[in-house]
Amino acid sequence: MKKPKLLYVDDEIMNLHLFRDLFRNDFDVLVAKSGEEALEEILESEVIQYVISDMRMPGMNGLELISKAKSERPNVVYCLLTGYDLTKEMEEAIAKKQVARYFAKPLDPAEIRMFFSARA
Repeated sequence: MKKPKLLYVDDEIMNLHLFRDLFRNDFDVLVAKSGEEALEEILESEVIQYVISDMRMPGMNGLELISKAKSERPNVVYCLLTGYDLTKEMEEAIAKKQVARYFAKPLDPAEIRMFFSARA
């Protein structure tokens, strides 16, 4: 069975390696270290099904990335990851269904697996 393609976006390289290692059996994990790099990846690939993006990154934050990507690839499931409190801006994005879900850092692999297996 083919694993779903998931793009993980984080400006911290260590987190990218950790995420890939944690989920290599669940997903075909692609990584990007900036919003700009992720947007390019999303627009070039029609097979990415899921995107999990860190909220706070230099340049383009997670919400900016998602709103740009969603206009081009509306069928992708977008999620945010944050080490901070949920902001009003993030709550609005979830309410408008721009963001399917947010996960708190440090991430809980079981919580992420459960969320995506329910969507499969």
